[in-house]
Amino acid sequence: MPADFNWAIGGEAGDGIDSTGKIFAQALSRAGRHVFTSKDFASRIRGGYTAYKVRTSVDQVQSVVDRLDVLIALTQRTIDENLDELHEGSVIIYDGERTQMQDVEIPDGMVGLSVPLKRLAEDAGGAIMANVVALGAACEVGSFPIENLDSALEKRFKSKGQQLVENNMEAARAGQDYVKEEYDHDFDDYDLETTDEDYVLLNGDEAIGMGAIAAGCRYYAGYPITPATDVMQYLTGRIENWGGHVVQAEDELSAINLALGAARAGARSMTATSGPGIDLMTETFGLVATSETPLVIADVMRSGPSTGMPTKQEQGDLNMALYGGHGEIPRFVLAPTTVSECFWKTVEAFNLAEKYQTPVFLLADLAMAVTEQTFSPEAFDMDAVEIDRGFVVDENDIGEHQTEKGQFKPHELTEDGVSPRAFPGTDGGAHMSTGLEHDEMGRRTEDTDMRIEQVDKRNRKVETATEREDWSPREFGDPDSDTLVLSWGSNEGALVEAVRFLEEDGIDVRFLSVPYIFPRPDLSEEINDADDVIVVECNQTGQFADVLEHDALRRVKRVNKYNGVRFKADELADDIKETLAAEAEA
Repeated sequence: MPADFNWAIGGEAGDGIDSTGKIFAQALSRAGRHVFTSKDFASRIRGGYTAYKVRTSVDQVQSVVDRLDVLIALTQRTIDENLDELHEGSVIIYDGERTQMQDVEIPDGMVGLSVPLKRLAEDAGGAIMANVVALGAACEVGSFPIENLDSALEKRFKSKGQQLVENNMEAARAGQDYVKEEYDHDFDDYDLETTDEDYVLLNGDEAIGMGAIAAGCRYYAGYPITPATDVMQYLTGRIENWGGHVVQAEDELSAINLALGAARAGARSMTATSGPGIDLMTETFGLVATSETPLVIADVMRSGPSTGMPTKQEQGDLNMALYGGHGEIPRFVLAPTTVSECFWKTVEAFNLAEKYQTPVFLLADLAMAVTEQTFSPEAFDMDAVEIDRGFVVDENDIGEHQTEKGQFKPHELTEDGVSPRAFPGTDGGAHMSTGLEHDEMGRRTEDTDMRIEQVDKRNRKVETATEREDWSPREFGDPDSDTLVLSWGSNEGALVEAVRFLEEDGIDVRFLSVPYIFPRPDLSEEINDADDVIVVECNQTGQFADVLEHDALRRVKRVNKYNGVRFKADELADDIKETLAAEAEA
């Protein structure tokens, strides 16, 4: 039995590819198997190639690989697009009765299963269930108990009535029975073992939304944009249970300003968007920082510039998060490295925002946002969530932060740069804030000395956080290796598995995954002590590599990918080997 099983369904946008893939992923996770998914979809409602890939194992999987064991092909293009990942013994399930699939040629060494998907679905109650028939056929190929698929179908369709659930179950069994009766073939290579484990299946956007609720977020303002929309969709209908609100603004500029207003009113507040939306929000970054308002801004990156490729992967917004906005704006930039870290880094982002009264950027990306992955429920231990609202004063101690005339000082000059914060309604805490430079009471000023003191005070908060907080990277591989690989964000899973592949080939690598971009750990010593340093990221110019070179004053090697497709584990192992070989030849 292979260590893992790789399955995919592909066709045209609008063919129900995404929902079919999710149903199968849920069935596998409910059977106690680990799941890692990947999507390829066009930026249109109908038409254009789209696919959903599932990698599954009884052991944890953190990346996709260049191999497909079972492919459900709804179009000829699906086979063509995935030919490089198919191998001898791969099974291709297709509907040979459909006109466009009657002349399908199955590559040598592979197994073609022509299953009348549409006809069997119509017999079960409707042609729309053709993909479920294909899932039933896949269950037979993988010796996968179809009862687990029943459970996933129940969850998917129970809100639409029990009859529809039963029709889908019948459709799945029709596909299973057809393969069993019509094909005398040994599929033992693909026996899918089940376990008694109980896993949570969710994607990065959902984890951000769940983290926001756990962190006490009570106001979300946003505008729909791929691939950040699922954050808003997750919160809608859920945050209300905790007294919160979701507001869909007319555009991204309105969204961040609404969120800013809610934060000024004392609510934990956030917004989420993608590259074009971040561009529109930039003007407000400075207002958030100057008014010392805590706000979380999630940027779920996609391919740019301009409209770019809205449904494709890229990590091209790092410089925007670090430097966006006019003037000098103190900020924090966090980049979750896994789907589960999207939850925890969101909680941390809210705490940092309020402890230091700054904007906090949460950088995710499309690959992480749309990837469904399984986790033990313990990975999201709500009892471990701690909420720190920072330097908040009330009626009992506000007098310590007032002038002799009893005026509250919301921008008080303090040694650590963090001023007292009074929520609206606090007796003696009335104050104003403005985007103009101001004095300690928030009144506009052009006094040169006060200008210097306020700028220094705001930036001192970052210095304080650098000293107080733990900004350590995550470390994998051989800590004594002379080869150092660094990366950030969603590349971690693929690199962790790539390091294992390299170890099997006798190549030892030390891998540092960096979730904190600013402030960030000082990695100068690690970089300068290594013989070979390679930085991996999904952009063309190497934005993170530039930052590390600036810090360490040393050139690094770069592995960059910017074709809109995420890194794969085996691909990364090959890229690192080639980079090391080229260095050795030089």
